[in-house]
Amino acid sequence: MTRPRLPVLRAATRMAAIAATTAGVLLAFTQPASAAVPTGRYVALGDSYTAGPLIPTQVDLNCLRSNRNYPTLVAASAGSSSFADVSCSGATTNDILNSGSGQLGISVPPQLAAVTSSTALVTVQIGGNDIGFSSIISDCAQASLSSPLGSPCKNKYTAGGTDQLQARINAAAPKVTAVLQAVHAAAPGARVAVIGYPAILPDSGYGCWPVVPIAYQDVPYLRAVEKSLNAMLASTAAANNATYADVYTPSIGRDACQSSGTRWIEGLIPQNSAAPFHPNATGEQGMANAVLAKLNS
Repeated sequence: MTRPRLPVLRAATRMAAIAATTAGVLLAFTQPASAAVPTGRYVALGDSYTAGPLIPTQVDLNCLRSNRNYPTLVAASAGSSSFADVSCSGATTNDILNSGSGQLGISVPPQLAAVTSSTALVTVQIGGNDIGFSSIISDCAQASLSSPLGSPCKNKYTAGGTDQLQARINAAAPKVTAVLQAVHAAAPGARVAVIGYPAILPDSGYGCWPVVPIAYQDVPYLRAVEKSLNAMLASTAAANNATYADVYTPSIGRDACQSSGTRWIEGLIPQNSAAPFHPNATGEQGMANAVLAKLNS
């Protein structure tokens, strides 16, 4: 093989340098600037995982809302010019779009009413109650008492060959879509972020019955249900011009089976101030960090 002559090598080197420089200049003009958390008006919509029930200090007893929940922490970190947290424990997609009632039976206006045309950022964490989060936990915990090593909960929800919980997730997708479309209509210029749900049960293995009273064989099933819910939220966000913030991944190893100082989610008998099977203050801080990281990415 004949070696290239020096002039040819020099020319090739010069061309490579020019190409690299040109590419750098083009990239400087064509790459979008890094995203940042909007600092204008911020509105938080959501359910109890957003509100932070029983985490001190509760600032709205009807909605069991804490001033240490992730929206409050995000607003403080972002330096939001104004902040409205209208999340409410027990809320469904319907409560975002229509009037409802809180934990004390007091009327609650549609959460969407807080979203104005000047809103710069909206976070939405919803869907858990649409699939019946509280009743699922209650049913599965009770069923575990008679069959702690079995799968009584899975057997109930998949009886007849149809997975009822997956059907509920599928049915919730258009409801979440309606919420996101309504938010965009109310605040066309806002950045909208959908927040997933953190790990309630360990990401592998069979749980920690009776500390968390979910039967061993039901743990993988319920883990898959939560992952399916989060996948639906992620795909619905992508289809509706919204960012999806994954709070499940950073919560792995911080589920309800972990020690009181490690866990983000409390178990049936909380060891930190929080509602059973809900985030504690550490969990709310963890979700805030994940949301901020996503919005700044």
